Amino acid sequence: MLKGILQGCLLMLISDEPMYGYSISQALTQFGFQDVPKGTVYPLLINMEKKGLITGKMQPSKEGPKRKYYYITANGVQEKKQFINQWHTLSSSVNSLIHKRSEDDESR
Repeated sequence: MLKGILQGCLLMLISDEPMYGYSISQALTQFGFQDVPKGTVYPLLINMEKKGLITGKMQPSKEGPKRKYYYITANGVQEKKQFINQWHTLSSSVNSLIHKRSEDDESR
């Protein structure tokens, strides 16, 4: 389940602006995903590229060698929309369960 959530999060980040691997890891950390190993992000990007959700392009960097920037594709935009809809459903269900269980615990 975490891979699906991470993929959705990567699509959301990349849809805002093209990003390279390390900048994606930094952005994830800023949003509270500091426990995601860096070695998880790169294989996921490769998989997403194979699925046609993103495309990578090598570009010059001011700080050193070229970097591979990732851009969201039309398929990626559709996948992102689907992720958001699924997330709303999942989070609503989980929140409902937590709320119900909390009420049950308080009444005991």
